[in-house]
Amino acid sequence: MKKSKLRMYIFMALCCTMGLFVKKLVNPFANIITESLHIPGGISTAFSTMFLVTACQFADMKWCGSLMGLVQGALALAMGRVGSMGALMPIGYFVPGVVTDIARIIFGRLKMTDTERIAMTNMLASVSAAFTANALVFGLWGVVLVLYLAVAGVSGLAFGLLGAELTKRLKKVIK
Repeated sequence: MKKSKLRMYIFMALCCTMGLFVKKLVNPFANIITESLHIPGGISTAFSTMFLVTACQFADMKWCGSLMGLVQGALALAMGRVGSMGALMPIGYFVPGVVTDIARIIFGRLKMTDTERIAMTNMLASVSAAFTANALVFGLWGVVLVLYLAVAGVSGLAFGLLGAELTKRLKKVIK
């Protein structure tokens, strides 16, 4: 496929919407785990950030994660998928986008494989989303906060590995 800006924007938009819709599908299964641990969440968000990180891997643009985070936040707000954050939901999507961009800059300078880079970026994006949700809404502290962030980190790493595999398969079609 010839690389063009329009095609890349369409792919990024597709990943934004996939992240929103798949999060809604995964959420009931993720709630089984998080409710048993008595923490607010973190698993379905990690799955959602996987699409953002995957799209950023292909987009050769600066700050594409931030842009996609803003678009996802606006779409979530427009569709009424605000969850516990309410009108602050766009912030909950924007912060992981910014963290994705910063992580891509830092990890791009290190000698890492694509799999390691994608997995670590997704883990950091997921932890930042959980931390943002905690700062805006939940106010957890101590052991519960550590557990919440750990679940977000582990699920972010696991879904980052899945995203790396998805990237390998898509690379044959997109680039």
